[in-house]
Amino acid sequence: MAKSILRKIAIFPVLVYQYTISPLLPSSCRFTPTCSQYMKEAILKHGVFSGGWMGLKRIVRCHPWGGHGHDPIP
Repeated sequence: MAKSILRKIAIFPVLVYQYTISPLLPSSCRFTPTCSQYMKEAILKHGVFSGGWMGLKRIVRCHPWGGHGHDPIP
């Protein structure tokens, strides 16, 4: 029960970003799924701490000199 609540709290900022800020920005993500979707799925699959860490590492890799293409959640 507590894990579910923590996950919902951790995902809430991602959802706010996806529905309010992301539509205003041009599409420029280099990866599939997008970084915000990756973060959300990683938290749901691996938990708040591991999934959050995976999502943060993905965001850091998302720059013009970084990788690109399909990058699924392990």
